[in-house]
Amino acid sequence: MATDPDELDPIPAEAEREAAMTPAEAIERMRIRVPTRSNRRLARVIERVNADKQMKAWWHVANVNAVLRMQINDHSWVHIQIVANIALKLLRQLTKHGVEPAMVTDYGMSREDAEVVVVLTALTHCIGMSVHRKGHEEYSLILASTKLHELLEGIYEEPERTVVVSEVLHGIIGHRSDGEPLTLEAGILRVADALDMEQGRSRIPFERGHVGIHSLSAAAIEDVEIKDGEVKPILIEITMNNSSGIYQVDGLLKAKLRGSGLEPYVEVLAHIDTEAEKSLVPLYRLDI
Repeated sequence: MATDPDELDPIPAEAEREAAMTPAEAIERMRIRVPTRSNRRLARVIERVNADKQMKAWWHVANVNAVLRMQINDHSWVHIQIVANIALKLLRQLTKHGVEPAMVTDYGMSREDAEVVVVLTALTHCIGMSVHRKGHEEYSLILASTKLHELLEGIYEEPERTVVVSEVLHGIIGHRSDGEPLTLEAGILRVADALDMEQGRSRIPFERGHVGIHSLSAAAIEDVEIKDGEVKPILIEITMNNSSGIYQVDGLLKAKLRGSGLEPYVEVLAHIDTEAEKSLVPLYRLDI
């Protein structure tokens, strides 16, 4: 594979098209879908987000910075939707097993309010990438602080609206590498962001010829499945096509899990689904 920058393969076609569209073209195709079930407040939030051109423009610029300018992993609205759905699934899995979020334990609000917090955190957690990658969590706070009040106007009255906004902002800053989540909701976002790794979602650097442990391990992840665990409420099962994917699990995911507050509730299993690799690492259990 080429290593000279002048000989690098082009950015994968779909990612290139997404990042190189005009702003109007890019936001036209964006539509966030999450299973709102009977959560009317969450449904109204999603409806407003899907009509919000500023939010969509932030997602587009974030992806231009990531894919075209920095040639790193996809940070488009697709990433946003994946993280939102993973976060919502993690939250519902935990509450199914009786683990209550901070919105319930600390404020006497509802699980449905916690769903609003988790999804809004996912939708805004990396809009700061539209400013710069370095320090993007802080930039996300700046951009989101006013936008969140706008999105929640008429859905929540004060003081509950400020509570929801504050908890979302806490989740945003808690997903950085040295973040210290103080709530279940913030910890969920931190882990959900790290779990957007399957089926080539992080393969752009690898496909452009940048061969290293980061790019190789990202390309090795085939599938991520979240389901009921036998020992803990949540089992995250990761399928790899190469043992190098262990770096994504043990080096990156483990770092996000530690300190997230989810350690008592999550077990992670990673395995190789390639005959030639099975003798190397047939099964890998993450020790959190």
